[in-house]
Amino acid sequence: MTDTQRHGRRIMMTPSELEAFLAAQRTCRVATVGGDGSPHLGALWFVWDGTALWLYSITRSKRRAQLRKDPRASVLVDDGHEYGELRGAELTGRAEFVGESPRRGDPCPELAAPERLFAEKYFGIEEMPHDGRHAWLRLAPESVVSWDFRKIPG
Repeated sequence: MTDTQRHGRRIMMTPSELEAFLAAQRTCRVATVGGDGSPHLGALWFVWDGTALWLYSITRSKRRAQLRKDPRASVLVDDGHEYGELRGAELTGRAEFVGESPRRGDPCPELAAPERLFAEKYFGIEEMPHDGRHAWLRLAPESVVSWDFRKIPG
């Protein structure tokens, strides 16, 4: 992952702040590109493992169809209500499909950590339930831009 943030360095999150922020937030917005160039934006639950964003997506979604044709994605995670509370991160890169699709729980060592994190974060349990309708996407960001307006003086 490269640091491409040139402007707003004084309000960008430190690496530890970004780690804590991504671990705590529950919903992200995933932008993909359609065959005609039109954007598609949708909300998803996710987990961050320290190097990649793991997205658990419906297999028959427009998002997955678009990513099969063009893997480029931009993901926004944000928080805050008042202007001075706004903070967030935009992660961009190429999404890759991991594991079986749809996910039924076949052994996949690569998914052990994200599934444990996801099950704990969203269901408060240790083992991931599989519904046979979702599958995993991994976005190892090529760039990250972050901001935290709480750092603005005054």
